[in-house]
Amino acid sequence: LPIDVPGLVFQNIAVSTDRKYLIFTYSGKTKVVKNTSGDLVSLFVHDVSTFSKNIVDTQRWSLSIWPKLEYQQMYSDAWRMLRDYYYDKDMGSVDWNVMHSRYLPLVARCGRREELDDVLKQMSAEISALHVFVYGGEYNDPMHGNDAVRALHKIASLGAVLERSTEWNGYIVKEVPETDPDFNPLNGSFLYSPLSERTLRMSGQRGLVSGDVIVAVNGESVMNAPDIHMLLRGLAGRSLRLDVLRVKSKSSFALEREHRHRQRNGNTKEDDELYSSEPVIVVPISLSEAEDLRYAAWEWKTRNLAKTLARENGFTVGYSHLRSMSGQEGEASFVRGFYPDHDKDAMIVDVRHNHGGNIDSWLLDTLQRKAWAYWQGRATNITTGGLGWDEQFAFRGHIVILIDEKTSSDGEGFSRGISELGLGKLVGTRTWGGGIWLSSDNTLVDGGIASAPEFGMYNANFGWGMGIEQMGVEPDVVVDNNPRATYAGADQQMEAAIQVLMEWLESEPVLLPEDPGRHKDMSLHRNVEECS
Repeated sequence: LPIDVPGLVFQNIAVSTDRKYLIFTYSGKTKVVKNTSGDLVSLFVHDVSTFSKNIVDTQRWSLSIWPKLEYQQMYSDAWRMLRDYYYDKDMGSVDWNVMHSRYLPLVARCGRREELDDVLKQMSAEISALHVFVYGGEYNDPMHGNDAVRALHKIASLGAVLERSTEWNGYIVKEVPETDPDFNPLNGSFLYSPLSERTLRMSGQRGLVSGDVIVAVNGESVMNAPDIHMLLRGLAGRSLRLDVLRVKSKSSFALEREHRHRQRNGNTKEDDELYSSEPVIVVPISLSEAEDLRYAAWEWKTRNLAKTLARENGFTVGYSHLRSMSGQEGEASFVRGFYPDHDKDAMIVDVRHNHGGNIDSWLLDTLQRKAWAYWQGRATNITTGGLGWDEQFAFRGHIVILIDEKTSSDGEGFSRGISELGLGKLVGTRTWGGGIWLSSDNTLVDGGIASAPEFGMYNANFGWGMGIEQMGVEPDVVVDNNPRATYAGADQQMEAAIQVLMEWLESEPVLLPEDPGRHKDMSLHRNVEECS
């Protein structure tokens, strides 16, 4: 088991709670057979080709649920699974039976699933662990599960920073985010602003730039709506027409219009004439895609800032930002940033905003590699490329890790590992403070969860929680980004990281080994040749 059924794809197999029946699901078809040898033989011999007997009609299957009783069940299940999954069987010296009794009366007063969540949060918070999350489950849906209706109400985005202007009677484009052109698509998805030159030139149009003005969406004045996004509901992935004033950019229409104007009127400018609106056809993106676009643009901007500041201070630096420590996304982010710059003087690994995962050991293993021997060929050496050194791609320079209050979970574990193993210095602010790991598989009957921290972490230095749990990782150099300066484009934590690296390189320069010199002549000596 499972068995192959022609034309169908296996999805699931389960045993009934009384263990008397087996339930098979193939391509949405659910079949129930008795858990006996005879019925299993009958399945293999008589029904494996058609998969048509004892099929449950799940399309019209419905259950009658008494919410208040289900809430009591889920409350007790959540309490029980926290008791059984939590890494400390003593529950952190909390009397867990008392906690069950304390919050149970509140469950009877819950009228909505969201209110049960509030009770679960209060109950689970009694163990004072940072990796306890309450989320998911079956909530009332104002769209009644209708995806078509839901799509109509989803707001789309033009992938730009816009500012409403009564003076221009429209929305001024303040910024069009741009991402790293070397990595697009990224993780299989393209990250272009619908208004950018990269996007619009593919349809023979010119992109908008900061200072241009959007005055209408599909013929409707943007000033007729409280916000331009009200006119973008349900339009993600669909073409629409913008009427724009190209105050700063120029299109073929604008250039032709300006040429005709100058022919008629000489070099005089009449703004009303030169800034008449013209159509642009764009395809808005979803809000989640817009968020991803802005984040990727910030990453590219921050990477360029790091390299510029390092160059101004006389050294080279690599930069790798990790949004998370989760599988392919985290690994790919590190690979993109680290390996092309493994031969630089310094490396900045930025785990600010990192929301965790489980790849810290791989990262630490990579950063612990040491160069102990060097390679040279006729065409390549340690300064021109090639293999360079052994261990290959070992980083020889100095490392700084950027952390902040949003660095969480495995981002904190990675930062603590850097400090404990003496691999680098930490710059930024104290991290979130979650040092007990979890698998998030203690789900409730409706798919929700009150997650249980399952794996405690310790060492001889810090004991339980590695000085992370409820405390956070303290940086070696404390620098908090001033909100006003950040809004203006500064990154004081990055500037501090560069200063730390510059001083570090001055006291401990990263030097390549000296050439061993001329090879010893080991050919047959002339005197030997003359011997008779």
